[in-house]
Formats: sequence, structure tokens, C-alpha cells
Amino acid sequence: MKPVVVLVGRPNVGKSTLFNRMTRSRAALVADAPGLTRDRQYGDGRIGDRPYFVVDTGGIVDGMQSVKPGDDLAMHVASQVRVALAEADTVILLVDGREGIHPADRELAADLRKRGKPLWLAVNKSEGLDPATVAADFYELGLGEPVAVSAAHGDGVSELTRRVLATLPITEEIAPAEDMPRIAIIGKPNAGKSTLVNALLGEQRVVVGELPGTTRDSIHVPLERHGRHYLLIDTAGVRRRARIVAPLEKFSVLKALQAIDESNVAILVIDAQSGVSDQDASLAGYALHAGRALVVAANKWDAVEKSERTWAKRKIERKLPFLEFARLHYISARAGTNVARLFPSVDEAYESAKRTLTTPKLNRVLHEAVTANPPPRMHGRRARPKYAHQGGRNPPRIVIHGNQVASLSQSYRRYLANAFRKAFQLVGTPVLIECRQEKNPYKEIPGRSQKGRRRSAAKPRSKRVNYTQL
Repeated sequence: MKPVVVLVGRPNVGKSTLFNRMTRSRAALVADAPGLTRDRQYGDGRIGDRPYFVVDTGGIVDGMQSVKPGDDLAMHVASQVRVALAEADTVILLVDGREGIHPADRELAADLRKRGKPLWLAVNKSEGLDPATVAADFYELGLGEPVAVSAAHGDGVSELTRRVLATLPITEEIAPAEDMPRIAIIGKPNAGKSTLVNALLGEQRVVVGELPGTTRDSIHVPLERHGRHYLLIDTAGVRRRARIVAPLEKFSVLKALQAIDESNVAILVIDAQSGVSDQDASLAGYALHAGRALVVAANKWDAVEKSERTWAKRKIERKLPFLEFARLHYISARAGTNVARLFPSVDEAYESAKRTLTTPKLNRVLHEAVTANPPPRMHGRRARPKYAHQGGRNPPRIVIHGNQVASLSQSYRRYLANAFRKAFQLVGTPVLIECRQEKNPYKEIPGRSQKGRRRSAAKPRSKRVNYTQL
């Protein structure tokens, strides 16, 4: 098992920047604003031949023991930090070298010493300053020799990482699980995405709040269920573009869309009380355009009156006719009702997206579909699909060859996709139809008309003679 390095500190001291530097990624959202990170974020790092895990945590304002009882968000963040510290093999306390020692730094240092974990003190934002001078003031925290670093510029980060790993035993690296579905939880703000993630995990893994916008970053959470590995990605709620004003929210939305692109299956969480909005349909369309398999979860179903549930189901199904191939579940993430049923649908959609489609059966289905419903005429000519083969997986891509197939309408392509989906029992995944039109062999030959008739240049067409005038 790889060692776990946990980053702890006050808000806005550079923990997420150091996390990105140690993982050589941009997984953590970074902005010049305190309190951005709220959940714990995991990442993989490697220096030389030593792999490790890095955990980014939310900022602690006044120490973990000084959280006010009424501040629910601060209590959730502190709870996330405690869980991360329990998992840690070593801890790095990050402080701000330009601000000097803060009272919260003293409280954090005292609390960390009581936990008995190996501790390191990193003095961040030391670029352009003398390292010895910057680190001198922080000896009084009693955490040993401070290490001056600059997470933004990378100064001293490699040296800090080497020193931290040198004190940890070398363990055998476990190969990552193969065939692991990546599941993105998407939806509007306050639809219950984070609550659903916690329900799927069976623990309070991500911060949940009543106000919309609690989740700001995309949180990757590994999960093992019945011997199979999954990766859950909790995303920020996506609102309509016209309502996105703050730059921070724009970055959060961008991270959510990137999570969709990186996933294999997307669970669209909609609010069953308010019904399907235009933004829900737009998010579903984005996932389909990206070729992602889909599962729909109508959350907060327990809050819908029993007398109104039949009508609510009709409204949801009427608003999402283009998702008729996706499984629809009516759940309550808070109560845990029907949440476990999402996993079979996710497995089914993932396996359908990666299924191999045999060419003989594809051709048989194509010919049966064209015979039952021939393509309509376009500009006086009818397309003639001849044969098909699979051109890719995840999602399934079917390539159709023939004459004039490039003129097939989108409605007819959907008809063919539904025929293939029904024949191969594909559930939850879009089917992409790619048409490759055969070239006209006479088109590039000089002297050939579009109808393929030859006109000889050596023997021009003779004029008709009227013998009555001779």
C-alpha cells in the first residue's frame, strides 16, 4: 500500500496548489480565495521510484477544537480533516511564510502533536525570500526544522517530498484495478449529488449543506462493492450560463464538465419535487454528445406526495424522451431508498458501452431495418446502406457503408441506432452512427458525365442534317 501524505493548514495557505504540484496535475481547484476546498481530495504522486498518495483538506480557521456549534459548514470541514488524519501515514502542516505565525497555526500544531503522527512543517510562499530567514520564526511551533517551499513555483517541493518519504517504510505498490468504471454524479445545484455520494459510500465522505453550491471542486472517491472497484466523481452543480457570474463558479462548472468527459457512466440527479428543468436536459445532452452512458436518478422521491407520484413520473418521462434507453430510478439519497439499485444499472450501462458487436449480426440487423423501413428519398435519390461494422467502443460506434448514406437524416440514424440497440440489448449507452459514402468510380475520370456516359473528345457529336433543305 502506498504511503498517505495529508496536507493540513489554515485557509488560503496554498494546500491545493501544493497538492497539484505533488501530483503533477490540476485535480484540485485553485483560486485566490479562502475556504475553496471543503472535501478531502485524493491524488497519486511519484518521485523517482517512490509512489505515494496525497490528500488535500479544507482549511481550518480557528483550530479543529474551536469550531462554533452553529457553523455546520466548518464542522463538516473539520470532520473531513479528522478522517484524513486518521488515514495518514505522515502529515504536512502548511503555513504562510509571508504572514508569519497565526494563532490558528499554534492550535493546529498542538492538536497534531497529540495525534502521534509523523509531522512536517512546510513554510509556503517563500519565493524571493531567504529560506533561513523565512523559516526562523516557525521553530517555536515545536515541529522540528521548517522547510521553506513555494508551491506556486515549485521551489523546494521535491526536496520536501524526498525528506518526507525517506522516513516512511518502502511498501510494495499494488497495481490499480482494471476495468474500473468512472462514475460522474451530475446535476443542478442542490439536487442531492453529494448526499447521493455519501449514500453510495455509506459514510459522510463529502460535505453536504442545505444551501446550493456547497460542492465547488470535483471530488474523486474510490469505492469497492461486491469485489468490484468504482471511482465516484462528485461534481459541482451546473446552472444556466446566464446565471454564472462569479469566476470561481465558472471554474467549478468547467471542472464538472471535465468530469463528464473523463467518466464512463454519468448519473444524472434530478430533483423529483421540482421536476426536470431545461438545465437538466441540457446536461443530459452534453453527456450524450460526449458519448457517455447514462443512468437517471430522480432524487427526493420521498418528498413527493403519493397522490402526485403518477403525474410526476409522466412529467419526468415526457421531458426526457431522448433518454428512453437509460434506466430511471426514483430514489431518496437522504433516506437511502432504492440507492443500491443504481449499481446494477451502472454495471449494465458500462458493459453495454464496451460490448463488442459482431459484424455478421450488424449486417443482418441493418438489412432487416432497411427492408422494414427504407430511407426516404433525398433530392430524388434514395440512400442504399449496404453493410456495417463496429468502429469503436465506449460508446459503441457503428460505421455504415453504402451509396448516398451521407444524406441520411438524423431521424433515420436514430431509427437505425434504436434497431441496433434493441438487437444487441444495449442499455444506458448512446449508439453513434457514422456513415461512409462510397465514392463514385467515374467521378474523377475526364469526359464522364454524372450519369457515367462517355463523351469522346476525338469524335465530337455531329450536327443533325435537314435533307429537306438541300
